Amino acid sequence: MSAMKVALTIAGSDSCGGAGIQADLKTFAALGVYGMSVITAVTAQNTTGVVSVRELDAEIIRDQIDCLFKDIKIDAVKIGMVSSAEIIDVIGERLRAHRARHIVVDPVMVSKSGCHLLRPESREELVKVLFPIAEVVTPNLFEAGVITGMKIENLSQMEEAAVRIHELGAKNVVVKGGHLTGEAVDVLYDGECFRHLRGRRIETKNTHGTGCTFSSAIAAYLADGHPVSEAVRRAKEYITGAIEHSFSLGRGVGPTDHFYLYRREGSSHG
Repeated sequence: MSAMKVALTIAGSDSCGGAGIQADLKTFAALGVYGMSVITAVTAQNTTGVVSVRELDAEIIRDQIDCLFKDIKIDAVKIGMVSSAEIIDVIGERLRAHRARHIVVDPVMVSKSGCHLLRPESREELVKVLFPIAEVVTPNLFEAGVITGMKIENLSQMEEAAVRIHELGAKNVVVKGGHLTGEAVDVLYDGECFRHLRGRRIETKNTHGTGCTFSSAIAAYLADGHPVSEAVRRAKEYITGAIEHSFSLGRGVGPTDHFYLYRREGSSHG
């Protein structure tokens, strides 16, 4: 029997469990990959929004990364919420030092409730330090717009944004089109060609943590040995199903169902 693959998430903790570290670990588990975590921040949040954020200091973030890489072979890394330039610099430096492979960067900037999770003054640092080490970067339309300075309202503008983000150092870019009207189309660009990943648009307000879940699913499939285009395709399929099976929790935006595959009798996650 082959050894279980290992994926690491470097992100913030979501106290209500739908996004961040918690969503990433659930996704890894659902897709058959052993999940580990480096926590960058603790958030107090529920389904109605983020109440407060407490960053961890750079030293404990460095120690979390170092002790894991010194002991365990890590097959893929997903980076989510990194709120300050100092934290970004430490992550970039240590991942380079450990020659980390298959890095997926989800450039989380603002929560669904409008809370800034990345300090605006740290955006340039995120792009400069983490994009060049990323195998895949997964901005949504808002994030892609902030990074490129573009207004993105259609498929051709998504493609143009993907090209510009690729020029900033990312090897592969997925611009997520979930916030456009009509069919849910994501654009994958590898520096040479575009792939359009189409999915069913599911009418639900319960989409808490979809970006975290999608990017960690890509990391899980990369850890499992799939090429980027296949990892992204499978991750899109997985997140579409998780949104389809999302449920109401609390008084606000409910989570997706990370384990929907196991609630369907006789299904597999391949």
